Parts: sequence; C-alpha cells; structure tokens
Amino acid sequence: MPLFGTDGVRGLANGSLTADLALSLAQATAVVLGQGRSAEARRQTGKRLTAVIARDPRISGEFIAAAVAAGLASSGVDVLDAGVIPTPALAFLVADIDADFGVMVSASHNPAPDNGIKIFAHGGVKLPDEVEARIEAAMTGPKLQPTGGEVGRIRRFADAEDRYVVHLLQSLPHKLDGLHVVLDCAHGAAAGVSPETFRDAGARVTVIGADPDGLNINDGVGSTHLENLADAVIAHGADVGIAHDGDADRCLAVDANGKIIDGDQIMAILAASMHERGILPEDTLVATVMSNLGLHRAMGERGIVVKQTGVGDRYVLEEMNRGGFGLGGEQSGHVIMAKYATTGDGILTGLHIVAEMARQKKSMAELAGIMKIYPQIMINVRGVDRDGVAGNTVIADAISAVEAELGDTGRVLLRPSGTEPIVRVMVEAADKATATAHASKLAAVVKEQLALA
Repeated sequence: MPLFGTDGVRGLANGSLTADLALSLAQATAVVLGQGRSAEARRQTGKRLTAVIARDPRISGEFIAAAVAAGLASSGVDVLDAGVIPTPALAFLVADIDADFGVMVSASHNPAPDNGIKIFAHGGVKLPDEVEARIEAAMTGPKLQPTGGEVGRIRRFADAEDRYVVHLLQSLPHKLDGLHVVLDCAHGAAAGVSPETFRDAGARVTVIGADPDGLNINDGVGSTHLENLADAVIAHGADVGIAHDGDADRCLAVDANGKIIDGDQIMAILAASMHERGILPEDTLVATVMSNLGLHRAMGERGIVVKQTGVGDRYVLEEMNRGGFGLGGEQSGHVIMAKYATTGDGILTGLHIVAEMARQKKSMAELAGIMKIYPQIMINVRGVDRDGVAGNTVIADAISAVEAELGDTGRVLLRPSGTEPIVRVMVEAADKATATAHASKLAAVVKEQLALA
C-alpha cells in the first residue's frame, strides 16, 4: 500500500506514523528534492538547502517535527522551525523566503491521536504524485550523510507568524470595520493567528475553540462541528461566524441566524465578486464533481464558467495551474485564491468573505442567497466490485433513466471508492424526497449488479 495518500502521509501517531518513519521520510525528501533545479542553483553559489517546518498543536507533533528536523539537518539541510502555524502559512513562507521546500506536521481535521506529514516543494506547492513516489522509493536507498560543518543547522523562524499576518492583511480589498465576527479555531493551528488578523483588519472578534492543549484539537469544535459556532453567533448577536479546521486550510461560515454557509456558497460569493470587479481570470471557477448543482446554475447566470475536477483539492489546484485560473475549491471549505495562496487557506478565505460583507454592505445570508442549494442524497453501497461500474450497461441504463426524468432539475453521480469495496451514489434534485427516491433506486441496482460473492 502506498505511503502517501491524497494529502501526504497520515496515520496514528506512534502507531503507523513513528519517529523512525518521520526521520526516514525527511532524509528521503532531502535526497529527492535536493536534486531539483533550484537546489542545484543554490549549491553552485555555495549555499546549503533550506527547509521550513511547522506543525499544528496536537501533542504528537512535538516529537514528529523534531524527528523531521533531525532527518533534514542530518542530510545537510538548514531548518527553519516556524512552530505552530497553519498549513497555508507554511506554504506561504516557503515561497516568501525562497526556501527549497517545507514540511507540515498535521492531520488536519482528524482527531488528536492521528498525525500526518505534508511536503511542499519550492514555491510552496504540493508535490505531484510522481515526486511522492520517488521520495517513498528513496526511503530504502542511500541517504545524504555529511559530516563536520556540512551538517544542517536548526533555527527558530522568529518572524514566521508576523510575515503571514502581514501577507493576509495586504490581500484584503476592504477593511472589516463595524462587523462582529465569531471565530472557531478548532483548538488548532489558527488559534494564535486568526483572531489577531481579524482584529487587525478592523473586526470586532469573539473567539471560541482557541485554547489548544495538544489533545483537544477538532474535539467538538471547528469546521466539522458547526453547532457550537452557530450557537455562539446567535448568543453574541454577531454578524457572522467563521470556522477553521485543525490546520486552518479550510473555512466554513454561519450567518447571523446560525445557518451554515458551505464551501460552494463561499466560492459563489467570491467568484461573483471577482467577476464583477473584473479580476476573475478567464471568468472561470474550478470546483469538484461534488459541488452542488446550484453553484453551476448561479455561476451560469452570471457568465462564469465552472470547470469540474475529481474530488480533492490537489486536483482543483492542478486544473487551476493548467488553465491559469484564479479561484477554485471544494464544498468542504478548501478554497484556493491563486493570487494570494498556493493551497487552501481558511483564514484568507474567511477574511475575504467578511470583507465582501463590508464592501457590499450586505449580510452573509444576503450574499449566500446568490445560489439555491439543491438537496444532495449520498448512499454508500458497500460490499460491491467498485471497478465494475464503468462497463456495466444495466447501471448505465438506470442512470440514463434517472437523468432523463430529472432533466435540468437535478443530476446523478456514481463514484467508486479509491480504497474500499464501496460505490457512492449521489443524486441531486429539486426536493429531498425526489433525490432520496432516485438515489435508493440506483443504489439497489448497483448492489444487485456488483455485489461481491
């Protein structure tokens, strides 16, 4: 089974993800990324490779980040330790100081016992699959083992957070004066940065989920548990609530009435604003196949093209880079604003949607009203041959029949799992009852046709 998943290496800390693994992975990363053009140019000027490392506040991040730093320094790489900062801050800093690469220790929205390692290449961009495969292969090969003065140094990146905050504030098109924002920092990496930045931007800020103790990250708080944020917004009479996940690469919101604003609505707000101001490259938004039909319709009404990708922010980013597009993301709240970030940035996204409230002098509910959300029903059909969907004519005919009945009022999507014997059946329709009926019908056909013996 490959070591790298869709978002780096992830597992139970001290279970599958050990200090030995982190050390070996760091050494292999130094071997592979030390062969790039930027690294060679640096060597020709007599300079050592430089890497930035950071982590979220979960307790295991301390020993894993130490192991990563040791592996890099033992390979002759100078390490700048940025401490606890968001994943997008790490990506920004790699580009900002022209480091050769960066390593983030985080398991994002996973519970505290898990952890992960994400590697960013020169420029602060995520690694392509083929480079991850080369790093994994290099873990069993020869390592760089310099001696004496050639080993790397490990130093504190003293102004890491300040650089990131200044960058965020400089990106804003409008101050947040007069707006009351509740921030849920998921007891994660945003706890130190997000409240400071929103206050500096002019907002009145109330904070929840900003007391990380190493064990409480994502525990009943953050973007996967929005009920506390909704309650806090109503209780404080705030204008809007912004929720991050553990490493702050995503953003979801709630309006003044506590209603959830998902990633599709956030993208719709930002795309419409950028289009209106003439700063949406190619008048195009990039979204995954899971984005709601309502997003497509709202964008179509405004002359904005929606490009679709597979599920995963890395695929969104690949399409954005390929087409020179400036905005993309996922329903889950990973939103990429290419002018300011190389990856999803929850604080940046939150700042910009609140700035849009200030610019238009509208409530979040009014802004989110730009799109109608069509009910989506997802059924996971288990114990089936996930590879059998593509060539099955009975399933294809059943899909065609449902699509014909829905017309332009809905859509159908079947997605085989990448790792389990599961086929995910998703149906959107104008009402929940219709979506449920069609999804159940298709799920029954998939089960009948593809059930494993």
